[in-house]
Amino acid sequence: GWGQEEFLDRLDEHLTVSSASGAVRARLSGTLDLEAYSFQQPTPGLIVASGTTLFNPRLTTFLDLQLGPRAYLFVQGRVDRGFDPSDGSTEGRLDEYAIRITPWDDGRFNLQVGKFATVVGSWVRRHGTWENPFITAPLAYEKLTGMWDVAAVRSTATLLRWSHVRPKTFVGEQFADSRFRLPIIWGPSYAAGASVAGEMGRWTYAAEIKNGSLSSRPEYWEVDEVHWDHPTFSGRIGFQPDERWDLGLSASAGSYLLPSAKATVAPGHGLDDYRELVLAQDVSFAWHHWQVWAEVFVARFTIPLVGDATTTSWYAEAKYKVTPQFFAAVRWNQQTFGDVIDGIGDPIRWDYNTWRLDFAPTYRLTPHAQLKLQYSVQPDDLGGHAYQHTVAAQFTVRF
Repeated sequence: GWGQEEFLDRLDEHLTVSSASGAVRARLSGTLDLEAYSFQQPTPGLIVASGTTLFNPRLTTFLDLQLGPRAYLFVQGRVDRGFDPSDGSTEGRLDEYAIRITPWDDGRFNLQVGKFATVVGSWVRRHGTWENPFITAPLAYEKLTGMWDVAAVRSTATLLRWSHVRPKTFVGEQFADSRFRLPIIWGPSYAAGASVAGEMGRWTYAAEIKNGSLSSRPEYWEVDEVHWDHPTFSGRIGFQPDERWDLGLSASAGSYLLPSAKATVAPGHGLDDYRELVLAQDVSFAWHHWQVWAEVFVARFTIPLVGDATTTSWYAEAKYKVTPQFFAAVRWNQQTFGDVIDGIGDPIRWDYNTWRLDFAPTYRLTPHAQLKLQYSVQPDDLGGHAYQHTVAAQFTVRF
């Protein structure tokens, strides 16, 4: 109602303070998300739950601090049941904290140090609950593969067992190994490190060094969690031919194994020989009531004595604004896996090819509140059903 809107507008004013000269300015903002999921086991994507329903509340706060014309500090804190939807206990966390230095006014160069989202791809720049037309991430950002980070693959048989390809997993088996499995890129990948970025005319660039690969799990993103002996290097070059189009090319290389896995690597090899190499292309287009996004990821996990495990994942997403308050989005996701050679010399896919269709309508109740629904369907290779159906709802209040 109008009373709540007036309250949120007043709250917004009180959460912004600045010095008398305006050189120092601080703003606190945030979102409160109430999410509900209904799904089949095994749980889809990065959801961790023992049942078939989940209620997932989340409070996210953002602190933006401008320190004169050259320095900017930002912090993102969250209180929830885990970085990804989970039936675990409530916890508080700092997901992002970084300082950005801008030596020149034209934006050609920015230096950033701290813990922050990766520069790779385009979805990360719009992954917040208010900006993302969907409740979940695209498949490439949350599809857990048979690759682990706690131990090195020593044979094709091991890889096929970890991906549940051979022997085939049956209904009712609990996937105790899901906490070790890796996607191509884990959500926004808030690993710690440093980056440089800037824009020159229609071109943009960004490069980063991080303490974890794109596939690294959230619990290892902190500065002190893993050593800096095997950093990951990533970058993106973007081009905007006009206001409607944004084109990007990204690349990343880094070890996907944790330091604790060093004892499991093949003789004569080190962690740097087990690398995740990623090439990605992204494109976005906006025209009248339409917005369209697409990304393609080609990833290679190098495995000494076994070979390379390759996978390609892509999605195309379209959003149409029906009215100023109501819009709907549809997304097609697909991921395929390459062959490895088994023990008798035959080629075999190292994980299951899959696809997912997402549909999500959103209604902006007010400038501060929205209700989002999502329905997803995908093949169910491991749970005993022909297809896996997921229904989700998300109510968001922003302040």
